[in-house]
Amino acid sequence: MLRFEATVGDLVRSRFGISPLWELNGLIKVLAGRHGHRLPPSWSARLTPVFGRLRREVPLDAVLALHTPGHGAGFIVPPPQGLAQTWEADLATVRATDPATARAEIDECLRRRPSGLDVLTRPDVVDRLADALDAAWHGLLAADWPQLRAILERDVLHRSGLLGRTGWAAALEGLHPRVRWRADGIEMLDIREDTRVPLGGDGLLLVPSVFVWPRVAAHTEPPWPKTLTYPARGVGALWQPTAAPDAEPLGQLLGRSRARLLLALDEPASGTQLARSLAMAPGAVGDHLTVLLRAGLLDRARSGRSVLYRRTPLGDALAGGAPWPA
Repeated sequence: MLRFEATVGDLVRSRFGISPLWELNGLIKVLAGRHGHRLPPSWSARLTPVFGRLRREVPLDAVLALHTPGHGAGFIVPPPQGLAQTWEADLATVRATDPATARAEIDECLRRRPSGLDVLTRPDVVDRLADALDAAWHGLLAADWPQLRAILERDVLHRSGLLGRTGWAAALEGLHPRVRWRADGIEMLDIREDTRVPLGGDGLLLVPSVFVWPRVAAHTEPPWPKTLTYPARGVGALWQPTAAPDAEPLGQLLGRSRARLLLALDEPASGTQLARSLAMAPGAVGDHLTVLLRAGLLDRARSGRSVLYRRTPLGDALAGGAPWPA
């Protein structure tokens, strides 16, 4: 079992982050067969040929060589700084890596698992790896990132709401079956060795992820802060689609687009998040949400800079998620 020892100060300083580069590295490992699960057939059919081509054209195998079991080169996956992390910021951080730091991390990975890849011995290795990651981003993930980012942002919104309503114990219990709050600590079960890691007043970084699914991961060594990475809500449905509520009758009543929006609002979301996750035009989403509001199927409230929409009891009943209100 791994246990993060937390104080009140740690809870106050804990925060969420989203990392495009973490997701890209996760996708690369899934495509290389190193993650224990496969992509859905439609994703695999679309991305596997691109991945094969990229491995021939850029040193992606060198990136994979730096993900050794139990250890990895931290400079190719810098920790997120917040919720507004961009690919450009992540890539700039990789390119700014001190050459001596990169050399030490690469040498440790090669000591654990020799690779024989010449690119890892070159003086320009950081730039070569950054170029490979950039090519992989544009070839594999950039087109899907708005949808995946919307999933991650909705997860953070949900977890933040739980923290405010029920506190840390309930919020952490829902992260993953292997994660729990127990006696002022955050515990990860099914870890072979018992390890206690004091957060030391710096708090815990919580990172929702698409490609860590169905697992959970912890980071306890620099350059990352103490971090818990967990599957974002909705990822299971993305990878293992189940039968959705029958939208056809609802679509006949409301129109297909409005029915999709109503069914998608099982958790509060902003118009931007809905547009990204459903691949709809933002202007059309706004028009449809206005109609649903006027019909009494939704209400809205401001949260920071965003306006969040949620179903009313009537909207829940119409979507099939609750009894018809009396």
